Amino acid sequence: MSMRLDQLVRNCADAIAAAQHSDSARLDAELLVLHVLEKPRSFLYSHPEFIINADQLAAVNHLVQRRCDGIPVAYLLGQKEFWSLMLKVDERVLIPRPETEAIIDYILQLNLPEQASVIDLGTGSGAIALALASEKPNYFVVASDYSEGALSVAKNNVQQLAANGACHEIPLLRGDWLSALAKNSFDLVVSNPPYIDAQDPHLQQGDVRFEPLSALVSKDSGYDDIKLISRQAKACLKSGGHLIIEHGYDQREAITKIVEAEGYLNVLDHDDLNAMPRFITAINS
Repeated sequence: MSMRLDQLVRNCADAIAAAQHSDSARLDAELLVLHVLEKPRSFLYSHPEFIINADQLAAVNHLVQRRCDGIPVAYLLGQKEFWSLMLKVDERVLIPRPETEAIIDYILQLNLPEQASVIDLGTGSGAIALALASEKPNYFVVASDYSEGALSVAKNNVQQLAANGACHEIPLLRGDWLSALAKNSFDLVVSNPPYIDAQDPHLQQGDVRFEPLSALVSKDSGYDDIKLISRQAKACLKSGGHLIIEHGYDQREAITKIVEAEGYLNVLDHDDLNAMPRFITAINS
């Protein structure tokens, strides 16, 4: 059996839309088809009459069925773009979100030292650390995570991007936040930690159903890890050093109080490009 490319994409988009697990059925279909064909997106529009052979059709149908089951596209493709960097991802790490890029934008505007020392806590795929390393080659960027699986994914990304010249290699550490790190050692501590309450109904919806719970859920109604990070960072940050923590859309007020209670200065909360509360910033006294 064979089929025209444009017809296949339409069929796949219809199937994905009918499954009601995606808000971008057409885009999902295009990405999955192109992944099998190993073609750029422009190929869809320049060769709509291209004939898909039986083997290709079977491979596409397999991916589309998994997407209809709810598996995130990023896991099916094994990659996700973040800050113009193509990162490998799988079920051991969170899928990098474009909303987190607002943090990179903010950091690049800070007046940090020329050779600033930075640590990305709970790095997952390495997205934040690698984005910073790609933009600021003079920074000493360290990435840490407690999950050995996540560190394996991050190591793969570090090696791949370093080999491509996108950034230099960065050290990867396994640890529980900042508990084992030296005092007064960083100009910037940044983290996208677990911040979701275990009872949050959103955990049963969309892509997060397939992402690692350990990277999503925190005790104390979602605030436990944020409290630990803000407390431990007081010692590890240099005087005048910056703390940046991503958080949930409904946590702005509570997290501001948590960080202020630790004695930080200039505690501010920031929206992402969707005008939703996204991350808090503070300066160590």
